[in-house]
Amino acid sequence: MKFVCDGLSLSEAVMKVSKACAVRTTAPVMECIKISTDNDEVALLATDGELSIRKDVKAEVFESGEICVPGKLFADFVSKLTDEEISIFTSDKGMEIRYRDSGTSMQTIRAEEFPVIDLEIGENYFVMKQNDLKKIIAETTFCCAQDDARPVLKGCLMEFGEKLEMVALDGYRLALSEANILSKSGEKSLICPARTLAEISKMLTGEEEEITLYNQGGMLMVKSGGMVVVSRLYQGDFIKKENVLPSKFSTVVTFNRNELTASVERAAILIRGDKNNLITFAVEGNGVSVSSASEIGNVAERVGASVEGVELNISMNAKYLLDALRALEEEEVVISFNGAVSPFILQNKEKKESLYLILPVRNAS
Repeated sequence: MKFVCDGLSLSEAVMKVSKACAVRTTAPVMECIKISTDNDEVALLATDGELSIRKDVKAEVFESGEICVPGKLFADFVSKLTDEEISIFTSDKGMEIRYRDSGTSMQTIRAEEFPVIDLEIGENYFVMKQNDLKKIIAETTFCCAQDDARPVLKGCLMEFGEKLEMVALDGYRLALSEANILSKSGEKSLICPARTLAEISKMLTGEEEEITLYNQGGMLMVKSGGMVVVSRLYQGDFIKKENVLPSKFSTVVTFNRNELTASVERAAILIRGDKNNLITFAVEGNGVSVSSASEIGNVAERVGASVEGVELNISMNAKYLLDALRALEEEEVVISFNGAVSPFILQNKEKKESLYLILPVRNAS
């Protein structure tokens, strides 16, 4: 194998692909990037068994071949050569990298040891605008679980009907959002890992350009700009949103989103580091009192609002509330309550394509 390419192009591609390299594994080849050359392109491929990323780079290829090289090490090294023209070839030393009058060599693993990744996935397809897919990913994935207690909750439920409906929850909060679908091969329900969706989002650069998601045999694939992301999908039963979303409310409060966000941000400063990150709303009259207290001090502010229904005091995790407020986009937002111990939801006042449900916290004091 021998090729010459631009250092910046190679570095950018390697950095994207290295996101799929395994971090802790007993199989060293899973920590590698597979490099393959053919015609005038170099294909870079990495996988950790769940997520696979491939990126093609233009190059002057003198000798075809393929080899595996330690991914993170290779990524770190070529990131220092972005202003150089790089020559890469294999030898009895492994893989050699030449630039100007300098060079280095890295140990390699035979390409035959790298797992086979199926890039011919296409039984089902779903076509969307890139900006719609990017937006719905941003509106939901932050609510996915981070731990392995229930692996299925580390992903988003994607239901492709007349629209794409995406649901994420971690046991304390839920996100629900909808986006338009341009065309599809059939209705389908998938559970896609949040980290896969995050990598797909990074691929999406066009505003109105179309993107196609392919699904087959428990796998999802997306192609864009010479890059391919392939992921295993989670299998299992996802919580039904109908069982947790309230149908009616006893208190409905309309806020200016920026004013409420600023007040909650200030209240959250003094409780930074506390386990529950607790703030309290006192809903009464024509506004809401936002308060927090810790050993450092306390905050109490009045935020104007339109209040319909019964008055109440309710405590909640400030981070969860801020995450939801920042994901909403309208000037006015509506928060709907059912007492101090029942879940409440946040939505834009006009556009109802997305909503956020948060469980309150019982305040011992």
